[in-house]
Amino acid sequence: METQKFLQSPHLPAFPFNPLRKNTLLTTVKAPLSTTSTRRTVLLSHHPSITPTREKDAKKRVVITGMGIVSVFGSDVDKFYERLLTGESGITLIDRFDASELTTRFGGQIRGFKSNGYIDRKTDQRLDDCQRYCIVAGKKALEDAAISGDELSKINKERAGVLVGCGLGGATVFYDGVKSLIQRGFRKITPFLVPYEISNMASALLAIDLGFMGPTYSISAACATSNYCLYAAANHIREGKADLMIAGGVEAAVVPIGISGYASWGALSKRNNDPQTASRPWDKDRDGFVMGEGAGVLVMESLEHAMKRDAPILAEYLGGAVSFDAHHITSPRSDGFGVSSCIQRCLVDARVSVEEVNYINAHATSTILGDLAEANALKKVFNNTTGIKVNATKSIIGHCMAASGGVEAIATIKAIQTGWLHPTVNQFNLEPAVEFDTVANKKQQHEINVAISNSFGIGGHNSVVAFSAFKP
Repeated sequence: METQKFLQSPHLPAFPFNPLRKNTLLTTVKAPLSTTSTRRTVLLSHHPSITPTREKDAKKRVVITGMGIVSVFGSDVDKFYERLLTGESGITLIDRFDASELTTRFGGQIRGFKSNGYIDRKTDQRLDDCQRYCIVAGKKALEDAAISGDELSKINKERAGVLVGCGLGGATVFYDGVKSLIQRGFRKITPFLVPYEISNMASALLAIDLGFMGPTYSISAACATSNYCLYAAANHIREGKADLMIAGGVEAAVVPIGISGYASWGALSKRNNDPQTASRPWDKDRDGFVMGEGAGVLVMESLEHAMKRDAPILAEYLGGAVSFDAHHITSPRSDGFGVSSCIQRCLVDARVSVEEVNYINAHATSTILGDLAEANALKKVFNNTTGIKVNATKSIIGHCMAASGGVEAIATIKAIQTGWLHPTVNQFNLEPAVEFDTVANKKQQHEINVAISNSFGIGGHNSVVAFSAFKP
Protein backbone atom coordinates (compact mmCIF):
# COMPACT_ATOMS: atom_id res chain seq x y z
CA MET A 1 0.00 0.00 0.00
CA GLU A 2 1.32 3.39 -0.97
CA THR A 3 0.75 4.93 2.42
CA GLN A 4 3.44 2.67 3.83
CA LYS A 5 6.03 4.89 2.12
CA PHE A 6 5.12 7.69 4.47
CA LEU A 7 5.63 5.78 7.68
CA GLN A 8 8.28 7.46 9.73
CA SER A 9 10.63 6.10 12.33
CA PRO A 10 8.85 5.85 15.69
CA HIS A 11 9.32 8.92 17.85
CA LEU A 12 8.01 8.68 21.36
CA PRO A 13 7.12 12.13 22.70
CA ALA A 14 7.25 13.09 26.33
CA PHE A 15 4.24 11.72 28.18
CA PRO A 16 2.98 11.53 31.77
CA PHE A 17 3.72 7.81 31.84
CA ASN A 18 5.84 5.32 29.98
CA PRO A 19 3.61 3.35 27.58
CA LEU A 20 6.22 0.62 27.17
CA ARG A 21 6.37 -0.22 30.86
CA LYS A 22 4.32 -3.36 31.40
CA ASN A 23 4.38 -3.94 35.14
CA THR A 24 2.67 -0.84 36.49
CA LEU A 25 1.05 2.37 35.40
CA LEU A 26 1.28 5.15 37.95
CA THR A 27 -0.04 8.57 37.04
CA THR A 28 -1.49 11.49 38.87
CA VAL A 29 -4.66 12.76 37.22
CA LYS A 30 -7.19 15.39 38.06
CA ALA A 31 -10.22 13.78 39.63
CA PRO A 32 -12.64 13.66 36.68
CA LEU A 33 -15.64 14.51 38.79
CA SER A 34 -14.22 17.15 41.10
CA THR A 35 -14.85 20.88 40.72
CA THR A 36 -11.90 21.68 42.96
CA SER A 37 -8.18 21.47 42.41
CA THR A 38 -7.98 18.17 44.30
CA ARG A 39 -5.86 15.65 42.46
CA ARG A 40 -6.12 11.91 42.66
CA THR A 41 -3.44 9.28 42.23
CA VAL A 42 -4.60 6.21 40.38
CA LEU A 43 -2.59 3.02 40.27
CA LEU A 44 -3.16 0.45 37.56
CA SER A 45 -1.21 -2.67 38.39
CA HIS A 46 -0.80 -6.07 36.87
CA HIS A 47 -1.19 -7.42 40.36
CA PRO A 48 -4.81 -8.66 40.52
CA SER A 49 -5.21 -7.74 44.19
CA ILE A 50 -4.82 -4.03 43.43
CA THR A 51 -8.06 -2.68 41.99
CA PRO A 52 -8.83 1.05 41.73
CA THR A 53 -11.91 2.19 43.63
CA ARG A 54 -14.96 2.71 41.42
CA GLU A 55 -17.00 5.89 41.56
CA LYS A 56 -19.84 5.56 44.08
CA ASP A 57 -21.59 8.93 43.70
CA ALA A 58 -24.87 8.29 41.87
CA LYS A 59 -24.75 11.78 40.39
CA LYS A 60 -21.45 11.00 38.71
CA ARG A 61 -21.90 7.38 37.68
CA VAL A 62 -23.01 7.11 34.05
CA VAL A 63 -25.32 4.31 33.00
CA ILE A 64 -26.72 3.18 29.66
CA THR A 65 -30.50 3.00 29.65
CA GLY A 66 -31.31 2.76 25.94
CA MET A 67 -29.81 1.77 22.59
CA GLY A 68 -30.87 2.59 19.06
CA ILE A 69 -29.46 1.35 15.79
CA VAL A 70 -29.85 1.62 12.04
CA SER A 71 -27.76 -1.03 10.33
CA VAL A 72 -27.39 -3.31 7.37
CA PHE A 73 -29.30 -5.82 9.53
CA GLY A 74 -32.17 -3.45 10.27
CA SER A 75 -33.18 -1.14 13.09
CA ASP A 76 -33.84 -3.59 15.92
CA VAL A 77 -30.97 -3.95 18.40
CA ASP A 78 -31.76 -7.52 19.43
CA LYS A 79 -32.16 -8.74 15.85
CA PHE A 80 -28.98 -6.91 14.88
CA TYR A 81 -27.01 -8.77 17.53
CA GLU A 82 -28.62 -12.09 16.66
CA ARG A 83 -27.40 -11.65 13.08
CA LEU A 84 -23.91 -10.80 14.34
CA LEU A 85 -23.84 -13.99 16.40
CA THR A 86 -24.58 -16.09 13.33
CA GLY A 87 -21.55 -14.59 11.57
CA GLU A 88 -23.67 -13.88 8.51
CA SER A 89 -22.05 -11.21 6.34
CA GLY A 90 -24.02 -8.04 5.61
CA ILE A 91 -21.81 -7.10 2.65
CA THR A 92 -23.32 -7.11 -0.84
CA LEU A 93 -22.81 -5.59 -4.26
CA ILE A 94 -23.94 -1.97 -4.42
CA ASP A 95 -27.16 -1.34 -6.35
CA ARG A 96 -28.08 2.12 -5.01
CA PHE A 97 -26.17 3.66 -7.91
CA ASP A 98 -24.16 2.43 -10.89
CA ALA A 99 -20.87 1.23 -9.43
CA SER A 100 -19.84 -0.83 -12.43
CA GLU A 101 -16.90 1.43 -13.33
CA LEU A 102 -15.48 1.60 -9.80
CA THR A 103 -12.56 -0.50 -8.55
CA THR A 104 -14.70 -1.40 -5.51
CA ARG A 105 -18.32 -2.26 -6.24
CA PHE A 106 -19.62 -3.55 -2.89
CA GLY A 107 -20.27 -2.40 0.65
CA GLY A 108 -22.50 -2.62 3.71
CA GLN A 109 -25.41 -0.92 1.96
CA ILE A 110 -28.60 -0.45 4.00
CA ARG A 111 -31.73 -1.62 2.21
CA GLY A 112 -35.40 -1.27 3.08
CA PHE A 113 -34.88 1.51 5.62
CA LYS A 114 -38.15 3.00 6.84
CA SER A 115 -38.68 6.10 8.94
CA ASN A 116 -42.46 5.67 9.26
CA GLY A 117 -43.68 6.83 12.64
CA TYR A 118 -40.42 8.61 13.44
CA ILE A 119 -40.16 11.39 10.82
CA ASP A 120 -43.09 13.17 9.16
CA ARG A 121 -43.30 12.63 5.41
CA LYS A 122 -42.74 16.25 4.34
CA THR A 123 -39.56 16.58 6.40
CA ASP A 124 -38.33 13.14 5.40
CA GLN A 125 -38.36 14.06 1.71
CA ARG A 126 -35.79 16.81 2.29
CA LEU A 127 -33.36 15.01 4.58
CA ASP A 128 -30.12 13.25 3.84
CA ASP A 129 -29.89 9.64 4.95
CA CYS A 130 -27.44 10.56 7.72
CA GLN A 131 -30.15 12.68 9.36
CA ARG A 132 -32.81 10.04 8.81
CA TYR A 133 -30.63 7.36 10.39
CA CYS A 134 -29.82 9.60 13.36
CA ILE A 135 -33.42 10.57 14.11
CA VAL A 136 -34.72 7.01 13.88
CA ALA A 137 -31.88 5.53 15.94
CA GLY A 138 -32.21 8.31 18.53
CA LYS A 139 -35.95 7.88 18.96
CA LYS A 140 -35.62 4.11 19.13
CA ALA A 141 -32.98 4.51 21.83
CA LEU A 142 -35.40 6.68 23.83
CA GLU A 143 -38.11 4.04 23.44
CA ASP A 144 -35.64 1.44 24.69
CA ALA A 145 -34.96 3.71 27.67
CA ALA A 146 -38.70 3.92 28.43
CA ILE A 147 -38.81 7.59 27.42
CA SER A 148 -41.58 8.16 24.92
CA GLY A 149 -45.00 9.70 24.88
CA ASP A 150 -45.90 11.09 28.31
CA GLU A 151 -42.56 10.04 29.80
CA LEU A 152 -40.73 12.42 27.44
CA SER A 153 -42.64 15.35 28.90
CA LYS A 154 -41.31 14.50 32.37
CA ILE A 155 -37.67 14.97 31.32
CA ASN A 156 -36.04 18.29 32.19
CA LYS A 157 -35.22 19.22 28.62
CA GLU A 158 -32.81 21.95 29.63
CA ARG A 159 -30.63 19.19 31.09
CA ALA A 160 -30.95 16.76 28.18
CA GLY A 161 -28.80 16.96 25.04
CA VAL A 162 -27.79 15.24 21.84
CA LEU A 163 -24.22 14.52 20.78
CA VAL A 164 -24.26 12.38 17.64
CA GLY A 165 -21.19 12.85 15.45
CA CYS A 166 -20.82 12.48 11.71
CA GLY A 167 -17.85 12.43 9.36
CA LEU A 168 -19.01 13.32 5.85
CA GLY A 169 -22.29 14.97 6.81
CA GLY A 170 -25.07 14.95 4.22
CA ALA A 171 -23.05 13.29 1.48
CA THR A 172 -25.99 12.65 -0.85
CA VAL A 173 -27.35 16.19 -0.46
CA PHE A 174 -23.88 17.56 -1.16
CA TYR A 175 -23.36 15.27 -4.18
CA ASP A 176 -26.74 16.22 -5.65
CA GLY A 177 -25.99 19.90 -5.07
CA VAL A 178 -22.70 19.68 -6.97
CA LYS A 179 -24.46 17.93 -9.87
CA SER A 180 -27.10 20.68 -9.97
CA LEU A 181 -24.41 23.37 -9.97
CA ILE A 182 -22.52 21.76 -12.86
CA GLN A 183 -25.51 20.73 -14.94
CA ARG A 184 -28.04 23.50 -14.30
CA GLY A 185 -26.26 26.43 -12.67
CA PHE A 186 -26.21 27.90 -9.17
CA ARG A 187 -29.81 29.21 -9.34
CA LYS A 188 -31.05 25.59 -9.32
CA ILE A 189 -29.30 24.65 -6.09
CA THR A 190 -31.80 23.83 -3.36
CA PRO A 191 -31.89 26.23 -0.39
CA PHE A 192 -31.73 23.14 1.82
CA LEU A 193 -28.23 22.26 0.56
CA VAL A 194 -26.26 23.89 3.38
CA PRO A 195 -28.60 23.00 6.28
CA TYR A 196 -28.75 19.34 5.32
CA GLU A 197 -25.14 18.97 4.20
CA ILE A 198 -23.36 20.19 7.33
CA SER A 199 -22.34 17.50 9.81
CA ASN A 200 -23.96 19.00 12.93
CA MET A 201 -27.47 18.85 11.52
CA ALA A 202 -28.19 15.25 12.51
CA SER A 203 -27.83 16.09 16.21
CA ALA A 204 -29.60 19.42 15.76
CA LEU A 205 -32.67 17.97 14.02
CA LEU A 206 -33.07 15.23 16.61
CA ALA A 207 -32.80 17.76 19.45
CA ILE A 208 -35.27 20.11 17.73
CA ASP A 209 -37.73 17.24 17.33
CA LEU A 210 -37.41 16.25 21.00
CA GLY A 211 -37.15 19.78 22.39
CA PHE A 212 -33.85 19.00 24.13
CA MET A 213 -32.03 22.20 25.09
CA GLY A 214 -28.98 20.83 26.87
CA PRO A 215 -25.50 20.27 25.35
CA THR A 216 -26.18 19.58 21.67
CA TYR A 217 -23.55 19.56 18.95
CA SER A 218 -21.55 17.23 16.74
CA ILE A 219 -17.97 16.01 16.85
CA SER A 220 -16.15 15.00 13.69
CA ALA A 221 -13.06 12.88 14.31
CA ALA A 222 -13.24 10.54 11.32
CA CYS A 223 -13.74 6.92 12.33
CA ALA A 224 -13.11 7.72 16.02
CA THR A 225 -16.12 10.05 16.10
CA SER A 226 -18.66 7.95 18.02
CA ASN A 227 -16.35 7.25 20.94
CA TYR A 228 -15.37 10.91 21.10
CA CYS A 229 -19.08 11.68 21.43
CA LEU A 230 -19.69 9.02 24.10
CA TYR A 231 -16.72 10.30 26.08
CA ALA A 232 -17.81 13.94 25.83
CA ALA A 233 -21.44 13.14 26.64
CA ALA A 234 -20.44 11.16 29.73
CA ASN A 235 -18.29 14.06 30.91
CA HIS A 236 -21.20 16.48 30.57
CA ILE A 237 -23.12 14.19 32.95
CA ARG A 238 -20.18 13.66 35.30
CA GLU A 239 -19.61 17.42 35.54
CA GLY A 240 -23.24 18.05 36.43
CA LYS A 241 -24.05 19.85 33.16
CA ALA A 242 -26.63 17.31 31.98
CA ASP A 243 -28.82 14.52 33.36
CA LEU A 244 -29.33 12.68 30.09
CA MET A 245 -27.53 12.58 26.74
CA ILE A 246 -28.25 10.82 23.46
CA ALA A 247 -24.79 10.07 22.06
CA GLY A 248 -23.10 8.10 19.31
CA GLY A 249 -22.46 8.43 15.61
CA VAL A 250 -24.01 8.30 12.16
CA GLU A 251 -22.73 7.95 8.60
CA ALA A 252 -24.36 7.51 5.19
CA ALA A 253 -21.34 7.25 2.93
CA VAL A 254 -22.33 4.45 0.54
CA VAL A 255 -22.80 7.04 -2.19
CA PRO A 256 -20.78 7.70 -5.37
CA ILE A 257 -18.55 10.36 -3.81
CA GLY A 258 -17.93 8.27 -0.71
CA ILE A 259 -17.01 5.00 -2.42
CA SER A 260 -15.07 6.75 -5.19
CA GLY A 261 -13.05 8.84 -2.76
CA TYR A 262 -11.92 5.95 -0.58
CA ALA A 263 -11.33 3.72 -3.61
CA SER A 264 -9.06 6.32 -5.21
CA TRP A 265 -7.03 6.40 -2.01
CA GLY A 266 -6.58 2.63 -2.27
CA ALA A 267 -8.10 2.00 1.17
CA LEU A 268 -10.96 -0.28 0.07
CA SER A 269 -10.88 -4.00 -0.59
CA LYS A 270 -11.20 -4.94 -4.26
CA ARG A 271 -12.67 -8.43 -3.83
CA ASN A 272 -15.60 -7.72 -6.16
CA ASN A 273 -16.01 -11.43 -6.95
CA ASP A 274 -16.28 -12.37 -3.28
CA PRO A 275 -17.58 -9.35 -1.30
CA GLN A 276 -18.77 -11.33 1.71
CA THR A 277 -15.24 -12.43 2.57
CA ALA A 278 -13.64 -9.08 1.72
CA SER A 279 -13.47 -7.71 5.27
CA ARG A 280 -10.68 -9.77 6.87
CA PRO A 281 -9.35 -8.19 10.06
CA TRP A 282 -5.96 -9.62 11.13
CA ASP A 283 -5.90 -11.99 8.16
CA LYS A 284 -2.61 -12.08 6.25
CA ASP A 285 -4.48 -11.74 2.94
CA ARG A 286 -6.54 -8.65 3.82
CA ASP A 287 -6.49 -5.96 1.15
CA GLY A 288 -8.43 -3.06 2.63
CA PHE A 289 -11.62 -2.22 4.47
CA VAL A 290 -15.24 -2.45 3.35
CA MET A 291 -17.44 0.64 3.50
CA GLY A 292 -20.54 0.41 5.67
CA GLU A 293 -23.13 2.87 6.95
CA GLY A 294 -25.72 3.36 9.65
CA ALA A 295 -26.18 4.85 13.11
CA GLY A 296 -25.52 3.66 16.64
CA VAL A 297 -26.60 5.74 19.64
CA LEU A 298 -26.90 5.27 23.39
CA VAL A 299 -29.04 6.97 26.00
CA MET A 300 -26.60 7.88 28.77
CA GLU A 301 -27.82 9.10 32.16
CA SER A 302 -26.52 9.78 35.61
CA LEU A 303 -27.35 6.85 37.86
CA GLU A 304 -29.30 9.22 40.11
CA HIS A 305 -31.48 10.39 37.22
CA ALA A 306 -32.05 6.85 35.97
CA MET A 307 -33.01 5.58 39.42
CA LYS A 308 -35.44 8.44 40.03
CA ARG A 309 -37.44 7.47 36.96
CA ASP A 310 -36.97 3.71 37.54
CA ALA A 311 -35.22 3.34 34.18
CA PRO A 312 -34.00 0.06 32.71
CA ILE A 313 -30.23 -0.05 33.21
CA LEU A 314 -28.48 -2.00 30.45
CA ALA A 315 -24.84 -1.42 31.39
CA GLU A 316 -22.51 1.07 33.01
CA TYR A 317 -20.13 3.41 31.22
CA LEU A 318 -16.94 3.30 33.29
CA GLY A 319 -14.78 5.80 31.44
CA GLY A 320 -13.03 6.76 28.24
CA ALA A 321 -10.18 8.65 26.67
CA VAL A 322 -9.08 10.33 23.45
CA SER A 323 -5.58 10.93 22.10
CA PHE A 324 -3.80 11.89 18.90
CA ASP A 325 -0.93 10.25 16.98
CA ALA A 326 0.62 13.47 15.57
CA HIS A 327 2.15 11.24 12.91
CA HIS A 328 0.54 11.09 9.45
CA ILE A 329 -2.73 11.99 7.70
CA THR A 330 -3.71 8.37 6.99
CA SER A 331 -1.20 5.92 8.46
CA PRO A 332 -1.18 5.00 12.16
CA ARG A 333 2.04 4.77 14.13
CA SER A 334 3.36 1.26 13.49
CA ASP A 335 4.41 0.91 17.14
CA GLY A 336 0.84 1.60 18.26
CA PHE A 337 1.97 4.20 20.80
CA GLY A 338 -0.97 6.57 20.30
CA VAL A 339 -3.37 3.66 20.68
CA SER A 340 -1.69 2.08 23.72
CA SER A 341 -1.54 5.42 25.54
CA CYS A 342 -5.22 6.03 24.78
CA ILE A 343 -6.16 2.62 26.21
CA GLN A 344 -4.13 3.34 29.33
CA ARG A 345 -5.74 6.75 29.77
CA CYS A 346 -9.17 5.14 29.39
CA LEU A 347 -8.39 2.66 32.16
CA VAL A 348 -7.27 5.48 34.43
CA ASP A 349 -10.46 7.44 33.72
CA ALA A 350 -12.54 4.30 34.27
CA ARG A 351 -10.66 3.36 37.45
CA VAL A 352 -10.03 -0.07 35.99
CA SER A 353 -6.90 -2.17 36.34
CA VAL A 354 -5.40 -3.88 33.32
CA GLU A 355 -6.18 -7.25 34.89
CA GLU A 356 -9.90 -6.52 34.97
CA VAL A 357 -10.33 -6.19 31.19
CA ASN A 358 -11.27 -9.47 29.51
CA TYR A 359 -13.03 -8.38 26.32
CA ILE A 360 -12.03 -5.93 23.59
CA ASN A 361 -14.19 -4.90 20.66
CA ALA A 362 -11.35 -3.92 18.35
CA HIS A 363 -11.22 -1.21 15.70
CA ALA A 364 -9.80 -3.85 13.33
CA THR A 365 -10.75 -2.45 9.94
CA SER A 366 -8.94 -5.00 7.73
CA THR A 367 -6.28 -2.54 6.56
CA ILE A 368 -2.66 -3.55 6.10
CA LEU A 369 -1.16 -1.14 8.62
CA GLY A 370 -4.02 -0.41 11.00
CA ASP A 371 -4.66 -3.96 12.14
CA LEU A 372 -1.06 -4.56 13.16
CA ALA A 373 -0.69 -1.16 14.84
CA GLU A 374 -3.67 -1.98 17.05
CA ALA A 375 -2.35 -5.48 17.74
CA ASN A 376 1.00 -3.99 18.78
CA ALA A 377 -0.75 -1.55 21.09
CA LEU A 378 -2.79 -4.28 22.75
CA LYS A 379 0.35 -6.32 23.42
CA LYS A 380 1.95 -3.31 25.12
CA VAL A 381 -0.96 -2.75 27.44
CA PHE A 382 -2.00 -6.35 28.07
CA ASN A 383 1.21 -8.28 28.52
CA ASN A 384 -0.80 -11.38 29.43
CA THR A 385 -3.60 -11.97 26.94
CA THR A 386 -4.78 -15.23 28.50
CA GLY A 387 -8.52 -15.00 29.07
CA ILE A 388 -8.95 -11.90 26.92
CA LYS A 389 -11.23 -12.19 23.89
CA VAL A 390 -10.90 -9.73 21.02
CA ASN A 391 -13.31 -9.59 18.09
CA ALA A 392 -13.99 -7.41 15.05
CA THR A 393 -17.55 -6.32 14.28
CA LYS A 394 -16.40 -4.80 10.99
CA SER A 395 -15.65 -8.26 9.61
CA ILE A 396 -19.43 -8.77 9.39
CA ILE A 397 -20.97 -5.37 8.63
CA GLY A 398 -18.06 -3.40 7.21
CA HIS A 399 -16.69 -0.11 8.48
CA CYS A 400 -19.50 2.31 9.33
CA MET A 401 -17.03 5.19 9.58
CA ALA A 402 -18.20 7.81 12.10
CA ALA A 403 -20.99 5.46 13.18
CA SER A 404 -18.69 2.50 13.82
CA GLY A 405 -17.97 3.25 17.49
CA GLY A 406 -21.66 3.69 18.28
CA VAL A 407 -22.62 0.49 16.51
CA GLU A 408 -19.75 -1.36 18.21
CA ALA A 409 -20.69 0.05 21.62
CA ILE A 410 -24.08 -1.58 21.12
CA ALA A 411 -22.41 -4.86 20.15
CA THR A 412 -20.22 -4.60 23.25
CA ILE A 413 -23.16 -3.96 25.59
CA LYS A 414 -25.14 -6.83 24.04
CA ALA A 415 -22.12 -9.09 24.62
CA ILE A 416 -22.09 -8.02 28.28
CA GLN A 417 -25.82 -8.71 28.56
CA THR A 418 -25.97 -12.04 26.74
CA GLY A 419 -22.62 -13.58 27.59
CA TRP A 420 -22.08 -14.37 23.91
CA LEU A 421 -19.41 -12.88 21.65
CA HIS A 422 -20.00 -12.67 17.93
CA PRO A 423 -17.28 -14.19 15.74
CA THR A 424 -14.62 -12.44 13.72
CA VAL A 425 -15.48 -13.91 10.33
CA ASN A 426 -13.18 -14.43 7.36
CA GLN A 427 -10.35 -15.46 9.67
CA PHE A 428 -8.54 -17.77 7.27
CA ASN A 429 -4.85 -17.06 7.78
CA LEU A 430 -4.14 -15.25 11.03
CA GLU A 431 -1.22 -12.83 11.22
CA PRO A 432 1.47 -14.40 13.44
CA ALA A 433 1.85 -11.10 15.31
CA VAL A 434 -1.74 -11.36 16.58
CA GLU A 435 -1.31 -13.22 19.86
CA PHE A 436 -4.84 -13.18 21.26
CA ASP A 437 -8.12 -15.05 20.80
CA THR A 438 -9.96 -13.35 17.93
CA VAL A 439 -13.14 -15.42 18.34
CA ALA A 440 -12.44 -16.78 14.89
CA ASN A 441 -15.39 -17.73 12.69
CA LYS A 442 -17.67 -19.03 15.48
CA LYS A 443 -19.42 -17.31 18.38
CA GLN A 444 -18.15 -17.99 21.89
CA GLN A 445 -19.62 -17.82 25.36
CA HIS A 446 -17.71 -15.43 27.59
CA GLU A 447 -18.60 -13.80 30.90
CA ILE A 448 -17.39 -10.23 30.56
CA ASN A 449 -15.91 -8.42 33.52
CA VAL A 450 -14.81 -5.15 31.89
CA ALA A 451 -15.01 -4.48 28.16
CA ILE A 452 -13.30 -1.79 26.12
CA SER A 453 -14.22 -0.67 22.63
CA ASN A 454 -11.58 0.90 20.38
CA SER A 455 -12.07 3.38 17.54
CA PHE A 456 -9.36 5.19 15.59
CA GLY A 457 -9.65 7.68 12.75
CA ILE A 458 -7.59 8.88 9.80
CA GLY A 459 -5.63 11.93 10.77
CA GLY A 460 -4.47 10.18 13.95
CA HIS A 461 -7.54 10.36 16.21
CA ASN A 462 -7.74 7.65 18.89
CA SER A 463 -10.63 6.89 21.23
CA VAL A 464 -11.40 4.15 23.72
CA VAL A 465 -14.43 3.63 26.00
CA ALA A 466 -15.00 1.10 28.79
CA PHE A 467 -18.23 -0.64 29.87
CA SER A 468 -19.30 -3.25 32.39
CA ALA A 469 -22.48 -4.80 33.70
CA PHE A 470 -24.20 -2.47 36.15
CA LYS A 471 -23.65 -3.41 39.77
CA PRO A 472 -25.45 -1.27 42.40
